[in-house]
Amino acid sequence: MQRNGALYAQEYGWDTTYEGLVARIVADYLDHHDPSREAGWIAELDGERAGAVFCVRGPDDRTAKLRLLLVEPSARGHGIGRRLVDECLAFARAHGYTAMELWTNSVLTAARRIYQRVGFELVDSAPHSSFGHDLVGETWRREL
Repeated sequence: MQRNGALYAQEYGWDTTYEGLVARIVADYLDHHDPSREAGWIAELDGERAGAVFCVRGPDDRTAKLRLLLVEPSARGHGIGRRLVDECLAFARAHGYTAMELWTNSVLTAARRIYQRVGFELVDSAPHSSFGHDLVGETWRREL
């Protein structure tokens, strides 16, 4: 959680309200975790943490949510982001979900490319002021 906030502050200039959002997402996961329907992964490269992602219950019992995809700068270009997203999708399918959604921001172009490549489609976008910046939030979805 701290790493997520630090990296986004460094790369995008986001303020500590982003770290607060990450902390709430992780706390909700820990407080309400259902191992039969939710999971998280930490990727390693050469024995070092290289990235992470969560698959959690979405707005209904048929929709999963992909949360907090992160790939360390030193690990980018190794396919780790794609592998983490693939793990989320496989887990969701295997655990009875029929769709997956995620929310991101348009400035996160590398993540958006991964989502597009694995079949997510942009279903909504809206400007917002968050994390100390004017951004465009996006909701992406794909059927499983």
